[in-house]
Amino acid sequence: MTAALGTGLMITAAALCAQTTVSNLGEERSLVWHLSDSDAHSRPLGEFLAHGERLFAAKWTEQDGGGRPLSKGTGRPLADLTQPLTGARGFNRVSAPDANSCSGCHNVPYFGGGGDFVTSVFVLGQRFDHVTFDPADKVPTRGTVTEEGKPATLQTVANLRATTGMFGAGYLEMLAREITNDLQRIRDSVKAGETKGLASKGVEFGSITLRRDGLWDVSKVKGLPRLSLLSGGSHDPPSLIVRPWHQAANVTSLREFTNNAFNHHHGIQSVERFGEGTDPDGDGVANELTKGDVTAVVLYQAVLAVPGRVIPNDAEIEEAVANGEKVFEVSGCAECHRPALPLSRAGAAFVEPGPYNAPGSLRSGELRDVKVDLNDPGLPGPRLSADRDGVTWVPAFTDFRVHDITDPDDPEPLDMNWGTWSKGFQQGNRQFLTKRLWGFYNEAPYFHHGLYMTARQAILAHAGEAKESRRKFQDAAKYDQDSLIEFLKTLQVLPPGTKDLIVDEHFRKKNWSAPRTH
Repeated sequence: MTAALGTGLMITAAALCAQTTVSNLGEERSLVWHLSDSDAHSRPLGEFLAHGERLFAAKWTEQDGGGRPLSKGTGRPLADLTQPLTGARGFNRVSAPDANSCSGCHNVPYFGGGGDFVTSVFVLGQRFDHVTFDPADKVPTRGTVTEEGKPATLQTVANLRATTGMFGAGYLEMLAREITNDLQRIRDSVKAGETKGLASKGVEFGSITLRRDGLWDVSKVKGLPRLSLLSGGSHDPPSLIVRPWHQAANVTSLREFTNNAFNHHHGIQSVERFGEGTDPDGDGVANELTKGDVTAVVLYQAVLAVPGRVIPNDAEIEEAVANGEKVFEVSGCAECHRPALPLSRAGAAFVEPGPYNAPGSLRSGELRDVKVDLNDPGLPGPRLSADRDGVTWVPAFTDFRVHDITDPDDPEPLDMNWGTWSKGFQQGNRQFLTKRLWGFYNEAPYFHHGLYMTARQAILAHAGEAKESRRKFQDAAKYDQDSLIEFLKTLQVLPPGTKDLIVDEHFRKKNWSAPRTH
């Protein structure tokens, strides 16, 4: 068995296993060697990506540094250091550590994808030591009561979130970087007393004003999360960073996402986040994840194949799919779920580390850049390709904006874009990134919390800004409703090794030309 992992380089599964089984007698480690900072440039790309895959699939043990006896998933010390997270307290599905590996959750339909309901995570539960719901416990964030000293319930202790798929991740992040760059360029051109519209790639983000007193007015900026709008005056403008990771647009990059997740879910602490030679989680292991390791697992995620479409060779279904695409448009779904966005020639080269990372994750210039051509046909397929003008159209079905799409009476209990000890944190959240629909259909269950078993349920749950589109769907003829579902059913992650983006039910290339519809 072989897997194409780089430009012209093939690595066998046997060779990968051989590299991971060299250890001292009696050791039980998932990873027996780490990458140095320079390994990305001294090793072939395929070998580097193979190491990233091992990290993604690794089943971490305490000998690797798995677990975090004395620290929370936030990286801060436990509220009560006299009760370390060891033994029966070592794992906790609500407050984590909650998984042995990345692939333990990201595995549907293949490694790197989403997850069934059983892999859903309790985001923000990691600020607790070990959730117990013990009514006698009065210590804030130890096991039962919140920062406000109020008892937490299973419904309010954290936000339930479905595991999202990472296929096409590199293209998504580079689009977000280019949009951020465009918005910042507009911002930097604004003079005192002036207002300018914010737009990139055909997506409108409202407008921004620099007042004559030097303060920024972001009240009319649309679609960006709170953290991207904070400002300290003319010399400290709002960042306007597009944050494509976490469903509430909280995380800037795959690197930040990776550093967070390894500590939160596995208790594996990276050197760049926690320091060289340190052991803040008190497990007796230092340097659990090197900078080179983080770069490798980030690139592994960045070069995952892109989703495609599966359209059966059935005339009735083909006609319904074609009609469903039109219904998707006329119902207003495509206003937010933009079918495709353009990525520049330069943007098709994924560069790591990125320029907009938050503190705790390396930025451009802090480590020698590693570049990978996302359109390289030697990478896992299927892949995208540039048009004659050098533009790569990314069919992700998103606008990278946050929208209020939930019922006013049913928000998420916590707002992750506020500090955990602030009032805003406890007031709930209804703002979510527009769901990217490529790969959507075989990553059920649906919606941000994964509580809907069918695409139809998810459509009918749209409220807030999407209420009008939902109404149009509800008012449509039954055939049009069914056609829209058939269209959504085509949006799938394709089997590993598939070369073509549009295939039939046997995953053979399909030359799709929408037939005439009703």
